[in-house]
Amino acid sequence: MAGAGSYRADKRRMRYFVVVALIVLGVIFLRQKKAEDSAPKKTAEAVAQATLTPRPASEHDWAMEYSDLILSVKIVNDLLEAITHIHRYGSKHTETIVTEDRGIARHFMDEVDAAGVFHNASTRFADGFRYGLGAELGISTNKLHARGPVGLEGLTTYKYKLFGDGHIVAEYSTGARHFKHRPLQ
Repeated sequence: MAGAGSYRADKRRMRYFVVVALIVLGVIFLRQKKAEDSAPKKTAEAVAQATLTPRPASEHDWAMEYSDLILSVKIVNDLLEAITHIHRYGSKHTETIVTEDRGIARHFMDEVDAAGVFHNASTRFADGFRYGLGAELGISTNKLHARGPVGLEGLTTYKYKLFGDGHIVAEYSTGARHFKHRPLQ
């Protein structure tokens, strides 16, 4: 069995290969700022490295939805920091966690406030058609009425019409009067 150091090295290698594959596909990475970002880079190697190194993300970038091949990446120290970041900058539409730890995933899914919260799955699954709602007609991040991908049923609201003549609930709750329900045709 490999030691913890070997496991961390494997994770770093895997992250590197994923990043390189995404860069080859044209994805632009934005990352949290580091102290060395303010140091001037003068050598040719530094210039070459800068092309492969993601630029620092600004405060604006964390809350931005680009509709493009741009990925803002923040490495966090723990789950609480991740959830706090998502609560501050997330869209409340769809969030995902990639982890082998089911306990952490469950905690993440319970605590993150979003219409769709996924574990080890692409957020692209958040789609009305994929959810079985038929054609997706809209998207909502509201908590009341429709939330998440919205199909036709999610856009349907009801209007109740009650025609009374001074009726009060007490007469019905005490049994003095009775409802006269009839099937709608």
